[in-house]
Amino acid sequence: DDWQKFANARLLLAYQMSSPGKKLNFMGSELGQRSEWNAGGELDWWLLQHAPHAGLQRLARDLNRLYRDTPALHDLDFESGGFAWSDCHDADQSVLSYLRLARDGSFVLVALNFTPVPRETYRIGVPGPAVYREIVNSDAGFYGGGNVGNGGAVATEPIAAHGHDNSINLRLPPLGFLLLKPEAS
Repeated sequence: DDWQKFANARLLLAYQMSSPGKKLNFMGSELGQRSEWNAGGELDWWLLQHAPHAGLQRLARDLNRLYRDTPALHDLDFESGGFAWSDCHDADQSVLSYLRLARDGSFVLVALNFTPVPRETYRIGVPGPAVYREIVNSDAGFYGGGNVGNGGAVATEPIAAHGHDNSINLRLPPLGFLLLKPEAS
């Protein structure tokens, strides 16, 4: 159905932008264009009259700005020190989580839920105590989603997980992407 198609498109776009390596998106993907790109024509700009397409374009715009302005997303793109798995073993729930890191020690946490089922209490280990701000939520209503998230921020708890002494308990949106940034607690 269209809800899942657009949620998956937002998830894929965000996953690509948060993964290591340079980015390549094809013309029309930022609009959710359904027809194949035609070199002899223009994009289907009229699609932006429809909320799901406009939401996907807003997400693409915001992710491009975030990528440019967040060193952790690009600084060490081709070095092993720029990426660290938080958890890549949760195949049962189809969730991935990882850190993207910069030379200056800053980092962001990425959590991806590849199922149409919200994960209401999902624990992820994180380095050190902090408040984690939800910088991007692909399920935000602004992007055409259902607003499943964490109210903007979540604080760490002294509960060990994934090799860290602290963790956060997240509400993961269905077919959703979260990017969180730590702030001093």
